[in-house]
Amino acid sequence: MGLLDDKVVLVNGGSQGLGAAIARAAVREGAAVTVSGRRPEPGEALVAELTAAGGRARYVRADLADAEQARAVVARVVDACGRIDCLVNSAGLTSRGTLLDTTPELFDAHIAVNLRGPFFAMQAAVADMTARKAPGTIVNVVTSSAHGGQPFLAPYVAAKAGLAGLTRNAAHAHRWDRIRINGLNIGWTATEGEDAVQRAFHGAGDDWRERAAARLPMGRLGRPEEIADFVVFLLSDRSGVVTGSVIDWDQNVLGGLD
Repeated sequence: MGLLDDKVVLVNGGSQGLGAAIARAAVREGAAVTVSGRRPEPGEALVAELTAAGGRARYVRADLADAEQARAVVARVVDACGRIDCLVNSAGLTSRGTLLDTTPELFDAHIAVNLRGPFFAMQAAVADMTARKAPGTIVNVVTSSAHGGQPFLAPYVAAKAGLAGLTRNAAHAHRWDRIRINGLNIGWTATEGEDAVQRAFHGAGDDWRERAAARLPMGRLGRPEEIADFVVFLLSDRSGVVTGSVIDWDQNVLGGLD
């Protein structure tokens, strides 16, 4: 449909999982996409896949836990493409910790990846947009757990709830600049990262997806490509004037009780 024709898009955390699905969807809709991530192997493999299919894509190695690298990856996009039109913050750390057993180091790691990195990537992107007096769009991948979450997600929830608040704050601050900033509170999704988390922290076996699906209203987990299509919609002009929304992309209803 060409929803992002000729747009310059940066997908942070875009080398695998949900980020990779967003990169594929953005390229399919006509964007020139840069994906960032810590590990070059999946990032370069994704770019090879996208360019082989005729898309415009490049990989930049970056650790979004480092504020300077979060800003620098935006600068590299601007240097290479002359501007940045759209930013997606999809990098995330989901390691477990409760209020009682979370160490300061674990807490700081969650803040660094899930909140500080997006903050400074947004800072750099908005600085370019405002300097050019050009509109732009940003989508932050948050989590349905930002509403409260499970006890074993305490530092994750703290950081992601901060990201939800930051999304609204930045959207309000830059609405007159025509920069639209929205977020998605995504629910349980079948990604490579979630598979690793389930096995590492919950002793899950090969059938964990089937067991999880049986407990969900729609009978399955969310799929990355579905979320990716929604992200592209929010990045594009098709989403109109919507800004400052943190949308619950989930099959459970906040506040609903049985």
